Amino acid sequence: MSKEESILFDKWYDESQRHRVYFKKVKENYRRDPGSIDKESAWIRIEKRLGLTMLSTVKQRGVRRGKSRKKYWKFGVAASALLLIALFVFLNNYSNDEESGNMADSELGIESNIEIGSNKAILTLEDGSDVTLEKGNALNRENLSSNGEELVYLKGIGGGINAEGEVKYNTLTIPRGGEFFLQLSDGTKVWLNSDSRIRYPVTFVKGNTRKVELLYGEAYFDVTHAENHKGASFEVISKDQEITVLGTQFNVKAYADEEEIYSTLVEGSIELRYEGQKQLLKPNDQAIIRKGNSGINVQSIDVYNEIAWRKGDFGFEKETLGEIMKVLSRWYDVEIEFENKEIEKVRFTGVFNKRQQIDNILSIISGSNGIDYEINGKTVVLK
Repeated sequence: MSKEESILFDKWYDESQRHRVYFKKVKENYRRDPGSIDKESAWIRIEKRLGLTMLSTVKQRGVRRGKSRKKYWKFGVAASALLLIALFVFLNNYSNDEESGNMADSELGIESNIEIGSNKAILTLEDGSDVTLEKGNALNRENLSSNGEELVYLKGIGGGINAEGEVKYNTLTIPRGGEFFLQLSDGTKVWLNSDSRIRYPVTFVKGNTRKVELLYGEAYFDVTHAENHKGASFEVISKDQEITVLGTQFNVKAYADEEEIYSTLVEGSIELRYEGQKQLLKPNDQAIIRKGNSGINVQSIDVYNEIAWRKGDFGFEKETLGEIMKVLSRWYDVEIEFENKEIEKVRFTGVFNKRQQIDNILSIISGSNGIDYEINGKTVVLK
């Protein structure tokens, strides 16, 4: 499937039990002999389903009923064939012998105690105390609120500066197997990926640079424009890199266990500084900084795969299996082992919905690359 088709299918499949039951029927009918289909009866049923809209249109154009049936049947057969071809790889990742009408994951042969990632975070307040944020735990204070799925700071409300005139800071930590949304007091929106930590002011000082620090991990920023803050720019510091923006959207990936920092601009413009060098980025540019290398490498990319995580998907474009498994390990909070180190270099392209069991993703990857895997508790072993 194309990326768009894969995204649509995953969302449709996860949407309801009814869809999963229908998909089972598609699978069961996949190898039926086309000659056994009563085309005339099928066409009549289709006409009823469509409320005869197609027929009335055809009659208005003066086309005979029999001719229109033949024409549209050919189109229908062609479209169905294309759909079946597109689904072929997906279909063959599951067994064909389920008899139940219910399509729970366990009945598809998916048995795993590995949990799908969810909204959760730990908020560290200015006094050093920690507050757990997760679904079902509401938090309301003078200057902030959380429903367990997002944390929102109110604009310019309370306690942003202490008695000595120093700005107060909070820290938000996203554990493995989590993600979280943060809205800063200036209205800037930040989406944080698994295994990430950000430090930021409770409130910003008017006219001063709005500065936050991505201590490690990955974050997507939608920054409010400087014009709304008396010209104050916005800075993101991550490792030894600094990014200055006036108002834009961009993604920064700077994990502690990775040598590279990836900064990807979605819209607007940013200035990136590293070891005395400056680099302006335009939309679709990605800057790569490697530890021990003083240069800033810039390449033009399709930003979709870089920001798919924020929209609930994994996007991989010719990624190595080693890189892919790092992403999956953080979201599902699992350990990864490669029995054969060579398969870490195998490359894969695909888009997956993050809200599905890891077994689904592993079965498709392994099925298309001839790689085997097994799950032992919270450890995934690839062979």
